[in-house]
Amino acid sequence: MKKHVKRMAAPKSWAVPRKTSHWVSKPSPGPHGLAESMPLMSVIRDMLKLCDNSREARFIIGGRGVAVDGRIVTDYKFPVGLMDVVTLLKTKQSYRMLIDYKARLQLVAIDDTEKGWKLSRVDDKKVVRKGKVQLNLHDGRCILLPKDQYKTGDVLKIELPSQKIVKVFKLEKGNTALLVGGSHPGSVQTIESYQIRRGSAPNIVTFKEGFGTVKENVFVVGDKTSEIKLLEAKAA
Repeated sequence: MKKHVKRMAAPKSWAVPRKTSHWVSKPSPGPHGLAESMPLMSVIRDMLKLCDNSREARFIIGGRGVAVDGRIVTDYKFPVGLMDVVTLLKTKQSYRMLIDYKARLQLVAIDDTEKGWKLSRVDDKKVVRKGKVQLNLHDGRCILLPKDQYKTGDVLKIELPSQKIVKVFKLEKGNTALLVGGSHPGSVQTIESYQIRRGSAPNIVTFKEGFGTVKENVFVVGDKTSEIKLLEAKAA
C-alpha cells in the first residue's frame, strides 16, 4: 500500500495546494474513506497553517497536542472527515470539519459549547446477539442499543468521547439538512419529503427549494434551524 499520493492526483475534496510539492501524505485506514477525509498532518499544516513543513506538523501531533473527537491522536496520518472535531490543546481552539460549495473539506471554528459533541449519521443498522441493535454511523462508530428506535438517515447528536446519545434529528419534513454531495454540495436546505423506493432505485429526498437528491447526499443538521455553526455562504 502506498504511503503517499501525488498532490495533483489527490481527491478533489482535499483543500491542499497542488503545485507546492510533488507528494502529500495518504490517510491511514480508519473511520473515513480516502475521498471523505484528510490526514491530520495536512489539517495542521495546510488548513490551519500552524507550521511550514511535515516535520513540524509531526512534532505537534506526536507531542500530544491535538485531539480529534475528544481523544488525543498521535498518528499524523489519522483521517479527519465530515463532522469531526479537531481541538488544539495548547491554544484551546476547536474546529469542526464541514464541506463547502465546491465539495471540499473545510474547517469552521467553534466555541467551547460545541466542541463536546458531534453529529453522526446512521448509515446502517443490524440486529446482533441477544436482540440488541447495532447502529453503524458515518464516521465508523458502532453503538449498541437495547431496542430499535432510530432509522437509517437519522442523525444523532452524541457526546465526546463517551458516545452518549443526547438528541436525534430525523430525516423528515421540515428539518434542516446539509448537502454533502450531488449538484449542490455545502448548501443548507429544508426537507420537503422523503421517498422510499422499492428495488434497486435510490431513495430520494426533496426540498422546499424545488429540487431533490439521493438520500446519501443528505445530512440532517437540525430541526427548524442548524444545530451546528456552518460555513459562511458563498457570495452571490
